[in-house]
Amino acid sequence: MRAIKNLAQTLIVATLLLTGCDHQPTPHLDQPRLTPGVRMEDVVFRSLSLNRDLKYRVILPGTISNARKLPIVYLLHGGGGDFREWSNDSNVAAFAEKGLILVMPEGESSYYTNSAEHPSERFEDYIVRDLISEAESRFPADPSRRAIAGISMGGFGAIKLGLKYPGLYKFVGALSPAIDVPSRPFSIKRISQYRHHTAIFGAWGSQTRKENDPFVLARVVEPKTAPFIYITCGEQEGLLPANRHFAELLASRQFHFESHFGSGGHDWNQWNRRLPDMFASLVRQLQ
Repeated sequence: MRAIKNLAQTLIVATLLLTGCDHQPTPHLDQPRLTPGVRMEDVVFRSLSLNRDLKYRVILPGTISNARKLPIVYLLHGGGGDFREWSNDSNVAAFAEKGLILVMPEGESSYYTNSAEHPSERFEDYIVRDLISEAESRFPADPSRRAIAGISMGGFGAIKLGLKYPGLYKFVGALSPAIDVPSRPFSIKRISQYRHHTAIFGAWGSQTRKENDPFVLARVVEPKTAPFIYITCGEQEGLLPANRHFAELLASRQFHFESHFGSGGHDWNQWNRRLPDMFASLVRQLQ
């Protein structure tokens, strides 16, 4: 019996090493944490970039005057999550109650990037073109007060898109962003992860890797045109060194940003503690 138990534990560890996911949320039922002053809608729309239907979730104030336009915030889920993750694992609805439109798209495991190996998987175009056009024509959004934020894979996506399209968002929030994914070297321990990243970003040293690398983008974009960037990372995370390095790069080029490093792991326990501060910063920047 003991041998069987040890074998099972070994298989679990091996599976985790091979998959190499940045974030694995606990599976659960769809149970959004809503507050009394909000309403929620799940929308299915046709993405022209992906040529298929996708879902996104919206939480917004329950009552909005006809003439009022609200700031809109796109919230990107992490690897292993989906469009329901933010509403189920955080109390983000409380911020919608204060006058924000929160849009939570389905990003699958795309890193919100146009795939180098699969031309039909254009997730970057889907986010910056299709989703914005769809959501902001359906809901009373103010395009001049647009923000994007994400956790882990979604944090990477938020920073990359914010730097790649510097006039599109006024605020970028990144909680434990997987900031170094395009520049991670090959590792036999994470061969499955490396293959997945290669399919998205291209071969090591390729132009597509460089075009989607936040470190490269931060060195070439004009800081004055870039959105305000908010970054956090826990001191118990493997992503901490890369995030510290990225914050140092932003500081050296005089970007408008703030970074916060403290106790916590790569999970919603840490991210939920950071949300009030991140949204306070977001509201200041969108005023």
